[in-house]
Amino acid sequence: MAKNGSMLDAIDRGVIHALHLDGRAPYTRIAAALGVSTQTVARRYRRLRGTVALRVVGLPDPHRAGQAQWLVRLTAAPHQAQDVARALARRTDTSWVKLASGGTEIVTIIHTPTGATASSHSLLLGDIPRTASVTSVSAHYVLHTYFGGPTAWRGRADALSEEQQALLRPAQAAPEGDTAITEADAPLLATLRQDGRATHAELAAATGWTPATVTRRLAELRAGGALLFDVELDVAAFGMGTQALLWMAVAPAQLERIATTLAGHEELAFVGATTGRTNLAAQALCPDPASLHRYLTHRLGALDAIHTLETAPVLRTVKAAGPVMAYPVTAYPVSAGRPE
Repeated sequence: MAKNGSMLDAIDRGVIHALHLDGRAPYTRIAAALGVSTQTVARRYRRLRGTVALRVVGLPDPHRAGQAQWLVRLTAAPHQAQDVARALARRTDTSWVKLASGGTEIVTIIHTPTGATASSHSLLLGDIPRTASVTSVSAHYVLHTYFGGPTAWRGRADALSEEQQALLRPAQAAPEGDTAITEADAPLLATLRQDGRATHAELAAATGWTPATVTRRLAELRAGGALLFDVELDVAAFGMGTQALLWMAVAPAQLERIATTLAGHEELAFVGATTGRTNLAAQALCPDPASLHRYLTHRLGALDAIHTLETAPVLRTVKAAGPVMAYPVTAYPVSAGRPE
């Protein structure tokens, strides 16, 4: 056990922090920043994928991809909730499928085309209501994300000094105009969703492009902010044994101030403004129930603008940002200094 009850040592935490800064950083660059060998970084990366489910995933920026995000809460019969959660996890239009509230509630993000017609919202308007085991549904449009997504939870990104971080941040050329995601990018993005560190050769095979075209298009999408990289792993490895989703009602005039304040709380991994009876949602990560209780009563309780607060403990994350893996991703050899 290492820092704050974590299962990870300083090198593990450094590798994870490095990947948050640049999900496609070469092993050689990570090794230079950490002051260890390339072989050590490669071994740690492979081990972390097996022990804490570490994975880098490439994701399109929802606005650039023309996607809206809905935070959906479902209540299901206790003996069927897990089956419903697994069914949702298999879909390509969902992310962050979680079992909460004793296993009877499922919370997920559903992605729909912005401005889509009713026929395009089949999951929201048709599939879920027709599922007999689902007893209630509430859908909350995500209006603004104040903290979360590829922005690293602070507990994961506290291992490297400013000098080390400067060595790892990718150098990006200024984008030429607004970088839009097109239909031609679909095979590239699908592959990066499975493995954000897929090599350029693998990406070329998936797209039918040349490696040079892959390199150029990756650089364009990243420089324009259209392509983001997220790091998935089991937060219990950081000693965070208690997770909870928080649903808050805040006076509209105070929403911006409260959301900005919450975005600075180290206990939170997500803060977003939504539609619905509650207008602010958050995810808390704490070492234990007592720590969550202190956070709710001392920090949130001190904010008078929060009129109501509902807490839903998370039992299990069935799906994270990327698709559910049916097989292990490629195990890069130590000699592969970068994913190309």
